[in-house]
Amino acid sequence: MKSRKIALTLGALASISAGVASAQGVLSYSKDGANVQLYGDIDYYLSYMTSSSGSKLIALQDGAYLRTRLGVKGSKEIGNGYSATFNLEQGLNETNGAQADLSRLFDRQLWAGFATPAGEFRFGRQNTAIFYRGGYNDFTGRTLGSVINTFGTPSRYDSDIAWISPRWAGLLAELHYSIQGSQPQHSTNQAVYQAALDYEMGPFRVGYAGIAGKPPAGSVVDKTVVYNSFYGNFDYGMGKVYLLYVRSNNQSTTPATPATAGTLNNGGNPLGTTGLLVTGTDVGANTYYNIYQVSADYKITPTVRVGALYGQIKDDSGGGKNADGWAFGAYWDVTKELMIYGLGNSLSNDPNAGFRPSGSAGLTKTFTLPADVNGQTIRMGAIGAVFKF
Repeated sequence: MKSRKIALTLGALASISAGVASAQGVLSYSKDGANVQLYGDIDYYLSYMTSSSGSKLIALQDGAYLRTRLGVKGSKEIGNGYSATFNLEQGLNETNGAQADLSRLFDRQLWAGFATPAGEFRFGRQNTAIFYRGGYNDFTGRTLGSVINTFGTPSRYDSDIAWISPRWAGLLAELHYSIQGSQPQHSTNQAVYQAALDYEMGPFRVGYAGIAGKPPAGSVVDKTVVYNSFYGNFDYGMGKVYLLYVRSNNQSTTPATPATAGTLNNGGNPLGTTGLLVTGTDVGANTYYNIYQVSADYKITPTVRVGALYGQIKDDSGGGKNADGWAFGAYWDVTKELMIYGLGNSLSNDPNAGFRPSGSAGLTKTFTLPADVNGQTIRMGAIGAVFKF
């Protein structure tokens, strides 16, 4: 039944796109102040990964730069500066044709709202302020190669109420409150709070984006899980310089594959990155990390950009779960719709750390045994392409 519903939905989207394409030559349709657009991308890449344990892995992967997706978004003008808005977005894995999240049809976004002179109000499952500011973090857009991306980024939550301000004198503000964990007659609803500020002045940009997830009252691990990100950019004309600092306790162990093989020292998140709430049982929330990263890019031509970064993950509890890494890469915009990219990156774990590379999508195939991850240096080369429509 579920597969049939998905097939019917995607079939309907295909029908819409076919009709739109014949009407306008693009995947959008506008009439009487209403606009609907079908969009998406396919991101394939070939990776070669090695561990200092001696293990090697060659794989075709999904989503180094942009998770493969299919979405529909639109708006309808109401008048006097007001409009109704919506967005539905489904993540996909083109290496096997599967949904990114088998439990959801629109796993990435499904929200509706209103745009007003005082800002936009949204209601539903939507991206976090931290997530969509990835382009301000480093030359990769906080994707494959980014040290901060290996830590895990809180990306989206259900039942989220959001307000995004207009940009006033260079300043934009944003607030979110998710009530997905609300329970009747309960002293806490495991709420997830977000706040963000972004300021632009000429070639400079500085900003903050933070999130906090509350555990149930009386939890064994009664710690609010936080992720606070501070960034700064300087556009020097031919490229940008990026500075980033994050403080967070949203990191924990994760089971190996197979589970009988043991535990990876990192990779879990007490506040799930795609919607799981803080349970109050994960002792990883007791450990706080400081993450530092510096990055820069340079435009060789208007369509070719190169960049590099270096970052450190510091466990300030004294547990020794530290790591550092570097990356370099190049991106070629062949056309407006097609980008080809190549990346090289290295991630070195201290003996008690177990971080692994990650892209816009989690790696379809990666090292899963403690012997290949914990305390190891993992290096990767990747070449791929993104087609956007």
